Amino acid sequence: MSLKGKVALVTGSTSGIGLGIAETLAKEGATIIVNGFGDHDAAVAAVKKAGAPKVGYHGADLSKPSEIEDMIAYADKEFGGVDILVNNAGIQYVANVEDFPIERWDSIISLNLSSCFHTIRMALPDMKKKNWGRIINIASAHGLVGSVQKSAYVAAKHGVVGLTKVVALESARTGVTCNAICPGWVLTPLVQKQIEAKAQAQGITVEEASHDLVAEKHPSGAFVRPEDLGGLAVFLCSPAGDQVRGVAWNMDGGWVAQ
Repeated sequence: MSLKGKVALVTGSTSGIGLGIAETLAKEGATIIVNGFGDHDAAVAAVKKAGAPKVGYHGADLSKPSEIEDMIAYADKEFGGVDILVNNAGIQYVANVEDFPIERWDSIISLNLSSCFHTIRMALPDMKKKNWGRIINIASAHGLVGSVQKSAYVAAKHGVVGLTKVVALESARTGVTCNAICPGWVLTPLVQKQIEAKAQAQGITVEEASHDLVAEKHPSGAFVRPEDLGGLAVFLCSPAGDQVRGVAWNMDGGWVAQ
């Protein structure tokens, strides 16, 4: 599999899942556009090291459609457009429904769901003109099942799965595919901090805290790795993925099989 000549825009790719996917696509020869609020210099360097022939960065705030429009215009001007769009950026907040701050609800829906709509609607016309494109929405196991205190996140991720199906149907007679990847617990730096905080709060080892966290949801007892998600993204970009359309593909250690 080679993605040489393809341009991939990965939102929220300065760390964690997004960076892992960007690096995996880079290993296959794709040009990468990094986006996010983290250490973008380090992310760009990591993606270059992974093998990307060219790497760009755009710091669009994805809660603002005008900045998304500017990011897509940047991709068109500097790289000739977007061939692979990976919608990964997201935020989380936990509280019971009756206690959920309205502004938190609005920000989660905006970033986790509405931004996907805006990037897709802006990138899709050019993909259709080329008659090739891959739209990969990083949803969540929470796009398939619910959990307490995560009303906004679960609603947004269910919305992403629904949006994925509609875009797939609307582009079904073209060379553009749209699919969602639904990760369970992924071992990222952010999750690692949660594990360490849990260990300190409960007076247990980091290993015990890690086991307790993942075992609650994953029958496998193991975390998903960012590079695992990247490997699935590469498959979806390959010719073998041509007829994978509108799928919500969970990679979750067996979470939603229960």
